[in-house]
Amino acid sequence: MLSKRTIIGLIFGIAIITLGGASLILHIGVHTADFQDVIEVGAPVHYTIPAPNHTPQQMMITGDAFDLKLSSPSTGLQIPNVTSYKNELKLNWVHISDGETKIQIQNTGNTELEITGVITTSYQPEIFTLDLMVMITGVIIIGFSLGFTLRKPKGF
Repeated sequence: MLSKRTIIGLIFGIAIITLGGASLILHIGVHTADFQDVIEVGAPVHYTIPAPNHTPQQMMITGDAFDLKLSSPSTGLQIPNVTSYKNELKLNWVHISDGETKIQIQNTGNTELEITGVITTSYQPEIFTLDLMVMITGVIIIGFSLGFTLRKPKGF
């Protein structure tokens, strides 16, 4: 016969394993995300966007003046030298091959920069590891709760 603590531990452990597994399944594949950043006067910002091939990316930068350097994998959109822009810039590109797009923006104007965009990224290994850690936590909880069935420690 299982004790109450064992049953409660089993329920919590199974729930945690289920949540970790569902999260793992949701994080597989590519993800599209909207973002919006505001950059202070004189501040730099760096973006690294890992993405598989044939994924569209778009970014819009508005502000007084700014410098931009962008490199995309393979023969995609390339702005290799630091190029100065004023007022507004709209960037649309597609990853031609798997890899990372690297973007460096320096605010050189007298106002804040507003950066908005829609990016598509591939899965990230650190999220995969986090999901596995959640599942392992569920297994540990089940293991501890089963220990209460084998012998009850003093005080329980």
